Amino acid sequence: MTTRVAALYTAPARKAPMVAVESIEAEAGSGIVGDRHHGSRHRHVSVQSRDELAAATAARGAPVPEELTRRNLTLDHGAVPTIPGARLVVGDVVLEVVRRAAPCRVMDTEIGPGAARAMHERGGAICRVLSSGTIAVGDAVELPG
Repeated sequence: MTTRVAALYTAPARKAPMVAVESIEAEAGSGIVGDRHHGSRHRHVSVQSRDELAAATAARGAPVPEELTRRNLTLDHGAVPTIPGARLVVGDVVLEVVRRAAPCRVMDTEIGPGAARAMHERGGAICRVLSSGTIAVGDAVELPG
């Protein structure tokens, strides 16, 4: 089964609410145009998976809504690669994993107690953009391996 982009979220500023969008412009070396991390050195795009969110929900015993995790890109299924250097191809955009995405302490405030702990080892990855292009909901995702 092909892995696809299930949802996309951006926030224009730190602490601003995440907004669901149908597509984003990814700029090589800079990140998502209009997102709070655009222009940062390595934190261009954060990626998570609905499978990992379901596991976090089970571990927490309460929902972990994808829009409250502050990740940009949600995959419909599968495991997000977290080994630095691994590459994902999303539509015509190439992303490279920089590091595992650590759960943010704010998750316990935004989602509820235990959310950050439930996301431990399930938070996805932080990636840098290697090639520019558009990413849209429904785009196919090529995962390594």
